[in-house]
Amino acid sequence: MKTMTRKILELFMLPAMFLVMAAPAFAEAAAPVPDKGDTAWMLAATVLVIFMSLPGLALFYGGLVRTKNMLSVLTQVFVIFCVVALLWVVYGYSLAFTAGGSLNDFIGGFSKAFLNGVAPDSTVETFSKGVVIPEMLFMVFQLTFAAITVALTVGGFAERIKFSALLVFAVLWFTFSYLPLAHMVWYWGGPSAFGDPSGFIFGKGALDFAGGTVVHINAAMGALMGAIVLGKRIGYGRESLAPHSLTMTMIGACMLWVGWFGFNAGSNLEATGTAVLAMVNTVVAAAAAALSWMFAEWSLKGKPSLLGVASGAVAGLVAVTPACGFIGPMGAIVLGLLAGALCLWGVTGLKRMLGIDDSLDVFGVHGIGGILGALGTGVFAAPSLGGTGVYDYAAGKVAEYSIAGQVASQAWGVGVTVLWSGLASFALFKLIDMTMGLRVPEEMEREGLDTATHGERAYNL
Repeated sequence: MKTMTRKILELFMLPAMFLVMAAPAFAEAAAPVPDKGDTAWMLAATVLVIFMSLPGLALFYGGLVRTKNMLSVLTQVFVIFCVVALLWVVYGYSLAFTAGGSLNDFIGGFSKAFLNGVAPDSTVETFSKGVVIPEMLFMVFQLTFAAITVALTVGGFAERIKFSALLVFAVLWFTFSYLPLAHMVWYWGGPSAFGDPSGFIFGKGALDFAGGTVVHINAAMGALMGAIVLGKRIGYGRESLAPHSLTMTMIGACMLWVGWFGFNAGSNLEATGTAVLAMVNTVVAAAAAALSWMFAEWSLKGKPSLLGVASGAVAGLVAVTPACGFIGPMGAIVLGLLAGALCLWGVTGLKRMLGIDDSLDVFGVHGIGGILGALGTGVFAAPSLGGTGVYDYAAGKVAEYSIAGQVASQAWGVGVTVLWSGLASFALFKLIDMTMGLRVPEEMEREGLDTATHGERAYNL
């Protein structure tokens, strides 16, 4: 009787024993869950990038224009951020970060338009196989990049563009320049789907950790084409168009530097050592560039200027953006030193050669700095120079590194960005100019856009 009872109990216990033995297998098959630390860091990084635009970029640009146009620039940056935020959730995220069928090399599809399927519990993979973060968090983090990129273009044609024309340009340029380039550079299937179709520039092997091509070169070309089509400000080269408040510009530059930690370190998508590396590089590259610009200007003009120091810091931040997660701190310092001197030339010698009124030197800083950073990534990412190299997801290890080969890949990214953004921007400005006009009348420009366009003043003294 006891033997029979024991056999019956064992029979009933078999399913439970099977579940216990199979538990590890079930655990391995379970979907990965976002780490709370990664999620918290990405929430903070997203807020930091918003801080770059509002109020960082607004104050940086606002201080650089004349008093009568301060409020107009603040309004332009503020409203562009709002417009792009809505466009991003309606169709921008989907076109940038989903598969695009036969056009996948250049643009995504509409499968996630209106955030279809993007729920609080949906996830996306980071750069580590099997590690995920909430997809909605990734979506809003990328939203902030799109917003500041469109807002950066304002500096090329500040103090003379119609507000209505600027809004139309922002919508069209976001759609036809930013979204295709974001898809070409950053879209891929993730580590677990490495080898699946990706964006055109990503497929060429170009490295862009946080937006040297997508953000800086792209915005610089938009600003440059705007300056060309709109023409020079009234009095350019004959009257003083000096910044009205370098105090505001310095405050804005500091806000940009702080926010840039979210921009660069946040692009790692995880709270790991690579995020720390990106943060360190963001500090030292900006510091080196600020000093490089200052000493170069000091030797040329006899005096070091606050504007030069602030501009140099921004130039260093721009240059290190595509490289920050791939290079070592010594490489970041060298890149910063080069960026400070080269971007000083960009806003002086090159600007005079081109004869273009790029009001706030967007191309000289973001264009030249972005190109230097993108190409320099190919050099300083080499393990022999303290870089991390390129991880081969198929082999599961860091791949053999060729500086010449990687620089060639980086040149693909730079070339495609310059051509795509340049042609799209020029065509859009021309289209708007022919249909509704781009530039305010001369009397409004002389009066200043604060009162002529918005009926307000930045200062009532």
